[in-house]
Amino acid sequence: MHRPLCLLLLTLTLAAQDTRFQPQNEEFPGPPDPASFSEWLADIQHWRAERRIRIGYDASQYARPELKWAQSSFIQPQMMVEDRFFYDPVARKYTVDRYLDDLEKRYGGIDSVLVWHTYPNIGIDDRNQNDLLQDMPGGLAGLKQMVADFHRRGVRVLFPIMLWDQGTHSYGEPNHEATARLFKEAGADGVNGDTMRGVPLAYRAASDRAGHPLVLEPENGLDSDEMVMYNNMTWGYWRYAPIPTISRYKWLETRHMVNICRRWARDKTDDLQHAFFNGVGYESWENIWGIWNQIPDRHAEALRRISKIERKFAQAMISPDWEPHTPVLQPSVYASKFPDGARAVWTFVNRNEYDVAGRQIRVPHSAGVRYFDLWNGVELKPEVTGAWATLSFAMEAHGYGALLAAASAPDGPFLAEMAALSRTPLSSYSAERRTMPQRVVEIAPTAKAKAAPAGMIRIAGGAYDFKVSGIMIEGSNEIGVDVQYAWENSPRRHHAQTMTLAPYFIDRFPVTNAEFKKFVDAASYKPADDHNFLKDWKGGTYPAGWANKPVTWVSIEDARAYAKWAGKRLPHEWEWQFAAQGPDGRTYPWGSGWDAGAAPVPDKGHNMAPAADIGAHPRGASPFGVEDLVGNVWQWTDEYVDEHTRTGILKGGSHYQPQGSHWYFPQAYKLGEHGKYLLIAPGKDRSGGVGFRCVVDAE
Repeated sequence: MHRPLCLLLLTLTLAAQDTRFQPQNEEFPGPPDPASFSEWLADIQHWRAERRIRIGYDASQYARPELKWAQSSFIQPQMMVEDRFFYDPVARKYTVDRYLDDLEKRYGGIDSVLVWHTYPNIGIDDRNQNDLLQDMPGGLAGLKQMVADFHRRGVRVLFPIMLWDQGTHSYGEPNHEATARLFKEAGADGVNGDTMRGVPLAYRAASDRAGHPLVLEPENGLDSDEMVMYNNMTWGYWRYAPIPTISRYKWLETRHMVNICRRWARDKTDDLQHAFFNGVGYESWENIWGIWNQIPDRHAEALRRISKIERKFAQAMISPDWEPHTPVLQPSVYASKFPDGARAVWTFVNRNEYDVAGRQIRVPHSAGVRYFDLWNGVELKPEVTGAWATLSFAMEAHGYGALLAAASAPDGPFLAEMAALSRTPLSSYSAERRTMPQRVVEIAPTAKAKAAPAGMIRIAGGAYDFKVSGIMIEGSNEIGVDVQYAWENSPRRHHAQTMTLAPYFIDRFPVTNAEFKKFVDAASYKPADDHNFLKDWKGGTYPAGWANKPVTWVSIEDARAYAKWAGKRLPHEWEWQFAAQGPDGRTYPWGSGWDAGAAPVPDKGHNMAPAADIGAHPRGASPFGVEDLVGNVWQWTDEYVDEHTRTGILKGGSHYQPQGSHWYFPQAYKLGEHGKYLLIAPGKDRSGGVGFRCVVDAE
């Protein structure tokens, strides 16, 4: 036998464990049939005992008081900072109470929140993830108050880290040190490691050194079981089975919290049943990169009841004596037992597509023990035969159940509240997904000009086959992706409409620094939210030699203010695209193929260079003579809003291309594409990669 093969086999032998029921990624399969339960349980208990020895298990991180909140963090949404329930740009304040009140009303509230401030906008300029956090409205002071508002409501706060963000502005220090310092200043409670299989131990050490310990929560599980020792939480991307699987990490350490996540799912049954069966949490993610995927009413109501039980019996859910797949009496009904001192809690899931009633479970009985149907909020009368009690209750199709065995009823109004909830069966709630309708923000027409104003080109208009697609990285072709035009009944990625355009005039070039300075001086313009306004100017003016460069670091509100002062307006996207494309549907302003000399050389450095002067690339002109359309600066056009999101449509792409990751804001050099830029507030929305040009309506 070849020596390399011998070494491989030896390595595999040493790494293997002598167990029959091996975990598969993050999950253990359940017992193949009820008769195998005892063998199965003994086998996975053996795996756990041996595994802890193999990794030198140390449970000290789970005993730390400052980290224990994670053990009862059952419901955690990933929340986009651009969610309109979270921040009011008109009042210029965070609206944490409004955000939380909505979640409490719809599905019973949350325990922690992942506040997402980066992707998909990151990479539109050279701001790194920490720059973007400090650019949140109100800066660090506002951020700290926002976190305090969540804490006032009993909600813990996590921010994400992206180790793939290596192409933007340098941090100037190791990422774990920068994260520990910044998150301490903000008052955050935890770190979510985006795309990571385990957050490195360096983050635990750095946050401890900073005197502000952070809970570590990777997105994609763990590279090794050793990482369970200091990653107190994980997300769970699971492969669901008819027989519920159990969490590898919770089985290894029952105090470890998993938040099961399946962001695009419409039917949440598998997610919620597996979470409840395992006594773990759920990632109640609805605003997915500015794409709204609301939890359907049935599943929202199930989530309310599941979380209510888990929170009430949080101590039981971390029982070291957890017994998954404890024997039950009905087929395709499964239960987990969570002993908690003198009492025990069982969580049940009905995997049948029909209701199941009658005898459900037989348990050892002791004198003085009472039994409570927690799901329905009633005390049960057991059938006692010798040392055994048989308990009967009903569960809905694809439904849930829960039992308590204890000497006394749960304290407080819990049973009464569950009884009131259970009077309305889950089947009476709709399981249909709701699509969030969007509308375009109106652009008021200008006075109609007879002749072309200075620096503008007449576009005659006429029939136009407008075709465009959003370039967002995720979302596939799901309904709700991208935006919804007036002629559509829902947001979607791809759009097509034959329209008739009225004539208009469009700026030959993007608005320059010199032109914008005339406006600022004449109008004494200073926005109320002036953070990052004309960030690259000094002393009220642009740097020497920048007069003919496109103005950047202007929000869509700044661009509208300039346009109004100039007697102009921002273009609708289709007006911009027609002026760039002409009637022949070309791919680029100059033709069907890419011409490197028709646009600036891409800037791929860590520090974004200024845009090129206007007119420096005449080969990039459109059939109408409009220039600097592609590859210099992105350009503002329309804005779309729905109840939860605001989006600016950007055209043309820019010269800046940060390197090292495909997750950065993608370019849209092709005319039939656009960028969807999520909006929260002018100070964060402004970018060194975004400028604008104007139009005037024509007679």
